[in-house]
Amino acid sequence: MANHKSAEKRIRQTERRTAVNRARVSRIRTFLKKVETAIATGDKAAADAAFREAQPEIMRGASKGVLHKNTMARKLSRLQGRIKALGA
Repeated sequence: MANHKSAEKRIRQTERRTAVNRARVSRIRTFLKKVETAIATGDKAAADAAFREAQPEIMRGASKGVLHKNTMARKLSRLQGRIKALGA
C-alpha cells in the first residue's frame, strides 16, 4: 500500500489511465471484429468500409501507446491483403 501522498496520487492516476486504455483496446478489438466478420461473409465492399472505419482507431491506439507501432502496421497490412484477395 502507498505510504506517501505522491504514491497515493500515482495509484489514482494509474487506475484512471488503465480504464482509458482498456476502453481503447476494447474499441480496437470491436472494430477488428467488424472487419473480420465482413471478410468472412465475402463482401468486399462491406469489408473495405469496415476497414476504413477501423484504420484510424487502430492507428490512434498505436499513437497512444496501447499498441506497438509495428503491431499496428502488421495488423493493417494483413487485413488489407485479405480484403484485396476477396476481389481475386
